[in-house]
Amino acid sequence: MTVGRANDGTRVDTRLPHLLMGVGILYFLVPLLWVVIAATKSQPDLLDSPALWFAEFNLFENIGLLFREDDGVYGRWLVNTALYSGLSALGATALAAAAGYGLARFQFVGKRLFETALLGMIMVPATALVLPTYLILSEVELVDTMWAVILPSLLSPFGAYLVRVYVAESVPVELIDAARIDRAGELRIFWQIALPMMRPAIVTVFLFTLVATWNNYFLPLVMLSDADLYPLTVGLTTWFNTAQQEAGTRMLFNLVVTGSLLAIVPLIVAFVLLQRFWRSGAAAGALK
Repeated sequence: MTVGRANDGTRVDTRLPHLLMGVGILYFLVPLLWVVIAATKSQPDLLDSPALWFAEFNLFENIGLLFREDDGVYGRWLVNTALYSGLSALGATALAAAAGYGLARFQFVGKRLFETALLGMIMVPATALVLPTYLILSEVELVDTMWAVILPSLLSPFGAYLVRVYVAESVPVELIDAARIDRAGELRIFWQIALPMMRPAIVTVFLFTLVATWNNYFLPLVMLSDADLYPLTVGLTTWFNTAQQEAGTRMLFNLVVTGSLLAIVPLIVAFVLLQRFWRSGAAAGALK
């Protein structure tokens, strides 16, 4: 369809938006398609066959080799990544929910300054804070531990601001005031009334933090030196560098590609399982 209608009934040419959308879909789809196809190939086929076409199906053999390589270190990297991401996402979501609700529904001295500082923190790239964070954690001897990755990931200025905006627009002040008149405590109001209404924002913050921590590379690269503590991003990069350096003897490109494919499966599962909360009513359960 190349022609649509606006709200006022006028005809609008939609060919350019559709073209741009198609280009965007291809931009994101082609790399994913390449990873899926490449993961099914053996090492020789990966180097010699066409990039976007299948060769002899070797996916299950690649998976077996992947989990046996270096005494099964990929499995440890996968568990590490799940722990880093899961704990960081839960902690960041809890802090963002509490901070966002407090900013939206309470008045206190310095609130405007705090909100301005929150916006400023959103604008600072996370990579710019890695080295100062390293120096701080080294003073308390947390470098090269799991906490060196988890603790910095607990703070989500964007998540806190997102919850603050959502609460201001979607949690009625009248409902909270009615609960206070009924002598409900602030913690009970937050837990039983506001929190169910904040579910879409909370799920959004959780998924954003989960994906950001799962894909984080620079922070664990700087913080960790023990290979057994690596997440998938650092571990697979180590294998890729080894494959390039030992190109004539022991190549690991097929294992890197297969590991990359398996690494995105948990994220897909998380999105599929949690997307229903976006569609649920914002006030579901709030009046129970």
